[in-house]
Amino acid sequence: MTLRLDWMRGCATALVTPFRKDGSIDDECFSSLAERQVKNGVKLLVPCGTTGESVTMSESERLLVIRQAVEIAHRRKARVIAGTGSNSTSATIDFTRKAREAGADAALIVAPYYNKPTQEGMFAHFSEIAKSVKGFPIMLYNVPSRTSSNISAETTIRLAAAHENIAATKEASGNYSQVMEILHNRPRNFKVFSGDDASTLPLIALGADGLVSVCANEVPKQTVKMVEHALKGSFHFARKAHYKLLPLMEANFIESSPAPCKFVMKEMGLLEENLRLPLVPVSEASRKVLRRVIDEVI
Repeated sequence: MTLRLDWMRGCATALVTPFRKDGSIDDECFSSLAERQVKNGVKLLVPCGTTGESVTMSESERLLVIRQAVEIAHRRKARVIAGTGSNSTSATIDFTRKAREAGADAALIVAPYYNKPTQEGMFAHFSEIAKSVKGFPIMLYNVPSRTSSNISAETTIRLAAAHENIAATKEASGNYSQVMEILHNRPRNFKVFSGDDASTLPLIALGADGLVSVCANEVPKQTVKMVEHALKGSFHFARKAHYKLLPLMEANFIESSPAPCKFVMKEMGLLEENLRLPLVPVSEASRKVLRRVIDEVI
């Protein structure tokens, strides 16, 4: 039976990683941003995901960020779901163990990118990881637009049934039929999170358990309220919040994420607009759009 994790529910924030102009991690800024999240009601912090630019960070940098998130979260009775995935099974196992030792409460593990494994390869990959960290919760991360491969509903359900610590999935496939199949056939206690802000309301209406959010970096309190209203079945209020935030949700992907989000956060005075190559700051045309969205939403 899937591990029962009552705490794994609601709004999780896929944290940005702030960098200084010289490319180093601004650890003081990261701590401030993480504190801001929990002060505004976010109970689940997700460092080192796509939004955190983890693929351009060294292992020591990722562990630094995870440890900082853990220190802040646990002091404030929040939890950390650390991004630990890669396209190498052995490397993912090694880093997932290190994240567990650093105090993370769970791991977010993306589907292997570039390799394009078959569904049987997906099953073998995640099975090896789950067996290597028994008792440590794993959230699958399905984002075909980034990985060029999809974790099918059948494979997700098969993994959940085979390993009690494969406890959740973050679904960013955009395939509602696939997500509904997972929701309808998942084992008891298995959690489904939206991996796309704009899809959160309909997916919670279908039975999903929460959101791993980009826009919560910018507006945590408003995003938490939207998710909580939806989970309570207060859809009138959830819809109002959804449509208020929708322009920001969409604008965050006007160019490759997290570049738009970092521009907005810079305009809010939260960080410096520094990214690691190959990502670059958004174009002037996108800045104009984003400034209009800031005036409308924030």
